[in-house]
Amino acid sequence: MQAATVNPQLDLTNVEASQKALRVFFRIAIAWGLSNADQITLLGTTRTRFLVWKGGGLRTGLDNGTLERLSLIFGIYSALLALLPIPERANAWIRKRNSAPLFGGESALKRMLGGQVSDLYVVRQYLDSQREGWS
Repeated sequence: MQAATVNPQLDLTNVEASQKALRVFFRIAIAWGLSNADQITLLGTTRTRFLVWKGGGLRTGLDNGTLERLSLIFGIYSALLALLPIPERANAWIRKRNSAPLFGGESALKRMLGGQVSDLYVVRQYLDSQREGWS
């Protein structure tokens, strides 16, 4: 497998890129029907900072931790659309009880709202493993 190359001029921590990433996140949050409290937990931030971000008042780029969370959320959203191409079904899946051991009979959203990056990671990994079954 060839290593991915990264454009050294691509700075994901700059304000413009961070604002774009947050706009995408807020659209996903609407699609998933997330409350502000849910969004704060998923982003791993404070209420005050979240309200600034939601109001478009971002003055500096996002930190790597927040960018990692956003990347995982975007990956979850993409994987769901690949697995369930009807957006309403993909968006509803996040809240449905799931019998997979990872979820313990609860929803993926409940797992994601555990508050840790690892909670997002395992949901992303689960969805990616479901997609690999197609090959």
